[in-house]
Amino acid sequence: MSEGIEVIIKTAKAVREAHDYSGTAPKVASNKVKKTAPIRLKSLLSDWGTGAIIPLAVLTVWQLAGSAGLISPQFLPAPLSILSAFAALTASGELTHHLGVSIGRAGTGFVIGGIFGLLFGVLTGLFRKAEYLLDPSIQVLRLVPHLAIAPLIILWFGFGEVSKVAIILSGSFFPLYINTFMGIRGVDNKLFEVARVLGFSPLQKLRRLILPAALPSMLLGLRLSMAVAWIGLVVAELIGSQSGVGFLINEAKQNSNTEVIFVGIIIFAVVGKLIDSLFRIIERKLLHWRDSYQG
Repeated sequence: MSEGIEVIIKTAKAVREAHDYSGTAPKVASNKVKKTAPIRLKSLLSDWGTGAIIPLAVLTVWQLAGSAGLISPQFLPAPLSILSAFAALTASGELTHHLGVSIGRAGTGFVIGGIFGLLFGVLTGLFRKAEYLLDPSIQVLRLVPHLAIAPLIILWFGFGEVSKVAIILSGSFFPLYINTFMGIRGVDNKLFEVARVLGFSPLQKLRRLILPAALPSMLLGLRLSMAVAWIGLVVAELIGSQSGVGFLINEAKQNSNTEVIFVGIIIFAVVGKLIDSLFRIIERKLLHWRDSYQG
């Protein structure tokens, strides 16, 4: 046992010395990054080109079929017709207004739900008693679909902004909670032995050991929470709203304007993808130290 502790102490000291070392190694790494930057950019553009093959092929076939009259415009408008409707909504400023409202709602619900999810995840992850007390009830609520609780929330809070934000935060809470909880419980127990040998206080364990080790799982939960918040936004705006992209789709449905419906669907898809890509960039920046398989 004493030999094991000596090994842990030596390992911990070596890690700390490597962390505190301020030699010329960072400059060498920086030069390598500069040299490989054009290669990475070329590879990224190549990946985008590869990923665009299927969408471009689908759009081409779709447009040709619509122009030839093989598809009813009422059932499936041609891409150029959808693009024309998009241009008209953008020129009038209507699309910008509704999109801004939707992003504001989704962001508010995501921030509130994410904060509570993070706090409860850390609490139940660190303390067994908190897990036994809170986790069973949270797991039951997690399995209730958005559409099931939306009418009840609207009955409680009406058709105002509060009900919409409540629907969004109710969905964004659970992914971050679960991934934070699982990330903390998945921390290697050997790291706690090192922290015990180094004499870390509980706060130092949380700040320098637990949270960094659980960060990959927490960032995944963050991405999933944002995705669920965006889906919850659709539910909230389609049930009852006077503004937002969901309202735009609902109004177009009542007017049998299929082109505008497709504009709304594409806006939801594109903005959702952009938000997810932003979180992936943040994830790569914060987890650059991981040496994982890239495929």
